[in-house]
Amino acid sequence: MRQHTVKWLKSGDPWIWLNAGAVSISLIMVLGLLLLILVRGMGYFWPSDVLDAKYRQANGEVIRLIGEIDSKEIIPAANARDNGYDIKGEEELVRYLMKVGNRDVYGNDFKLVLKIFLTDITYPEDLIAVERREWGNAYGYLKAVKENGKVVAEGKAAQQELAARIERAVVLFKQIRDIQKHDIGAINYQLERLRLKKRRLELDGVKDPAPYAAIEKQRQAIQKEYEQHRKQMAVLSERIRRDSMQIETMTGQMVEIPLQKVVRAYYPNAMGVWGKLGFYVSKLWEFVSDEPREANTEGGIFPAIFGTVLMVMIMSVIVTPLGVVAAVYLREYAKQGLVIRLIRIAVNNLAGVPSIVYGVFGLGFFVYFLGGNIDALFFPEAQPAPTFGTPGILWSSLTLALLTLPVVIVATEEGLARIPRAVREGSLALGASKLETLWRIVLPMASPAMMTGLILAVARAAGEVAPLMLVGVVKMAPTLPLDGNFPYLHVERKFMHLGFHIYDVGFQSPNVEAARPLVYATSLLLILVIVVLNLAAIHIRNNLREKYRSLEH
Repeated sequence: MRQHTVKWLKSGDPWIWLNAGAVSISLIMVLGLLLLILVRGMGYFWPSDVLDAKYRQANGEVIRLIGEIDSKEIIPAANARDNGYDIKGEEELVRYLMKVGNRDVYGNDFKLVLKIFLTDITYPEDLIAVERREWGNAYGYLKAVKENGKVVAEGKAAQQELAARIERAVVLFKQIRDIQKHDIGAINYQLERLRLKKRRLELDGVKDPAPYAAIEKQRQAIQKEYEQHRKQMAVLSERIRRDSMQIETMTGQMVEIPLQKVVRAYYPNAMGVWGKLGFYVSKLWEFVSDEPREANTEGGIFPAIFGTVLMVMIMSVIVTPLGVVAAVYLREYAKQGLVIRLIRIAVNNLAGVPSIVYGVFGLGFFVYFLGGNIDALFFPEAQPAPTFGTPGILWSSLTLALLTLPVVIVATEEGLARIPRAVREGSLALGASKLETLWRIVLPMASPAMMTGLILAVARAAGEVAPLMLVGVVKMAPTLPLDGNFPYLHVERKFMHLGFHIYDVGFQSPNVEAARPLVYATSLLLILVIVVLNLAAIHIRNNLREKYRSLEH
């Protein structure tokens, strides 16, 4: 028996089973994490039913509660007794976290309640949930719709009237926002460029009044256009302030909500499955296509998606040629010896350097040194306000390119090492030069390995947060790095990032409970973005691998 055991151990089978078990456990943990994120993230958009109930507090007072159950947990009954509740014969209790909304009235969005003291629970179909641009959701009963302070509809008639007026207010709000962001934003950009142009003339010592007069003429024309947009905005603002709604809260207080602050109003208890499904799709589309609001805890995250993808693309354009050139030199041209071995050791060690160190280096070298010198040489008219001497998407991309450079170098070198020597010798024997052999034979055959390095680089760069906090990412970016103003791609601008958005919402939000579901939803979206980018690179790699497979044999 002992000999059989020793023979079995020497055969290596235990280690195979051990590795298989470790891989299985890792896969189960990864799938479990993804499932948790999927359930919590996708459940964020489903409209929950809103209850109307009575609740007995610890002091014996019975209050009315209106809201939705956000989550539940099991707590020891002793905890409730310590808080003053009179509970006998119970070891454990169910506690709900209820979202009661109306933060501008109650001060808090959530309230902890014990299930045992929650009575007379009903789900009236006329309970309304109002999603606002400020102060979160409001819950209550619709009492009236007003126009310029006068009641125009009450009771059942108010529901239809409210839907039409909210639709009108949303259209007006979008028109105002478009004028502010696009029209007035473009005008402000043009005025700033004219100011810098005039300042540049002053710095150059130009005395001729003609160029100054031309700039002033352009400024006056732009100013007239601005006045037209301002008057148009004033008219729209007056129209959107016209309507309001009045609801009764759970305390019996009448609250008036201007419709210009309302995103949507709905009756979750009256919705069927298809109605909730339609609401779910609209919320999901808003999440991926709209801008954030309420300190990033409401609305969409499109700027963060855009910033993440654009940064990864710029980083890929920078790191791929640098990594390939370095790998080609180390493998094809450099004389193999002690220096090259030390360089390879240094490259491998760089892959293990903490990412925050790269962020500090990027801040010091790229932002302060390189960006500061660029401002002094090419943008003196903007001083003391920095143009490139401040964190931006270009410096973030360069920092992440340095961070992922070792991965691309190592992967490309491995691909070059796998190409048979006979292929190179055959090309040279047919009269091709070394450069032609490298360009037409070696690099195409090594392209799948290059794509492997790029895939690994993208996977790491898209999820990095620590270095970006120093070199360009912000909580809220007023404009995108890509817009309709020349030169269209503004690499000096700051940007939003999905990873930093998760950190900000999850750990810096003043309303953590309200923001928690958004953390899961954003995490799921970040995973999907990384998967899509990787799948695109994998598809290209597989096509290249099939194309050059015959040459390897």
